[in-house]
Amino acid sequence: MSNKMKTLTTASGIPIADNQNSRSAGPRGPLMLDDFHLVEKLAHFNREVIPERRVHAKGSGAFGSFRVTQDITHLSRAALFSDIGKETPVFLRFSTVGGERGSADTERDPRGFAVKFYTSEGNWDLVGNNTPVFFIRDPLKFPDFIHTQKRDPATNMKSPQMTWDFWSLSPEALHQITTLFSDRGIPDGYRHMHGFGSHTYSLINAQGERVFVKWHFKTLQGIRNLSVEAATELAGSDPDYAQRDLYEAIERGDYPRWRVCIQVMTEAEAAGRAENPFDVTKTWSQKRYPLQEVGILELNRNPANYFAEVEQAAFAPSNVVPGVGLSPDKMLQGRVFAYADAQRYRVGTNYQQLPVNAPACPYHNYQRDGAMRFDGNGGGSANYEPNSYDTEPKQNAAFREPALNFSGAADRYDHREDDDYYSQAGALYRLMNAEQKKILTDNIIRAMASVSLEVKQRQVAHFLKADKDYGNTIAQGLGINKI
Repeated sequence: MSNKMKTLTTASGIPIADNQNSRSAGPRGPLMLDDFHLVEKLAHFNREVIPERRVHAKGSGAFGSFRVTQDITHLSRAALFSDIGKETPVFLRFSTVGGERGSADTERDPRGFAVKFYTSEGNWDLVGNNTPVFFIRDPLKFPDFIHTQKRDPATNMKSPQMTWDFWSLSPEALHQITTLFSDRGIPDGYRHMHGFGSHTYSLINAQGERVFVKWHFKTLQGIRNLSVEAATELAGSDPDYAQRDLYEAIERGDYPRWRVCIQVMTEAEAAGRAENPFDVTKTWSQKRYPLQEVGILELNRNPANYFAEVEQAAFAPSNVVPGVGLSPDKMLQGRVFAYADAQRYRVGTNYQQLPVNAPACPYHNYQRDGAMRFDGNGGGSANYEPNSYDTEPKQNAAFREPALNFSGAADRYDHREDDDYYSQAGALYRLMNAEQKKILTDNIIRAMASVSLEVKQRQVAHFLKADKDYGNTIAQGLGINKI
């Protein structure tokens, strides 16, 4: 036997003499509690699965780079945009939203599109989807919405009744519904779909001037989607189809790429706009706010270990770098808290130290202790601030953002008053050709077949307000009277 053989050890480095037989009181006797190797193996195995994400549980990821192709330094002072040709390492995680970790990749569901930029000024997380809008616009409704996408507490099965009951009472969901049930509702893997920041974000330049932006990632592989029949077949024959497609493409050197663009709106334009520019259930007109290219994103390296680099990857829109900012988008504001808090629960309070989440630049803070702290824990340095020591980190006013201007009394404002839920959904329907309209309405009719008559009638009323043909086609397919 080679002298270079590695000796099996415990996680504490203690050599293991026998990994085949537990210690017992005689050949046929009970096991011994002092068999620390057995105890450690079983205890670790029991904890190998961390709590899965409440949403976006099933996912895939890859590493790559973002390269600047156009100068936007007049819009942002962020270091990653400083020079044309500059490259920044990235990690991108794709996912489905409603399914569990073992669910099929080909379900009709929005796809998560979350990008972590490892910049020289810290990590920037851009958390979005493959759709430019979302179902709701107030985070107070988010837990209720997600409950309708999960399992019925009585039957433990997915429930179309729950889903459509909620949607029919939430007319702001109509735009996203129209997108989800269209021919683009089931992307052909992750490489052949667009990505969107969905929310309104902001950029801040060196003069302290802010603009609001929408982020778009345009696939350079071309859009491809799956039919219901193909998606159903793959769910049975290859439920990890999207994972396999992404992994194998990168392994063979067919690196997927996206053209990264922004729409730009000034603060003055936002203030004078009749339609709320921070409403995530609506898009901005690309005619009025045209796409401007920023760079190219490429994925070119698969993770070496799925658990370490994909399952433990933690994204949070609270991770913004100087020159990049947020907006008054209510859903985004809610996610600023919820995402980071979910990671502290799911992975642990020190999740930001894990290699996939750690910044690529030096970082200095006063966080100490907590479970699984595996660096030097600050050593003997000060663990409080302000302090009297010049060697310890201090705040820097040079990175202050310009103020956001707000007005109005603090209250719970009804976000449905005097609002238009229907024009953009109707416009999207009328953009479709006859075949696309049929795919959309057939998908909705199929999905609503089992729901109650009351919910059908209430939801059809929304479709009719968006477009008469849209609503009447679905009403006819569901066998209910036209309205």
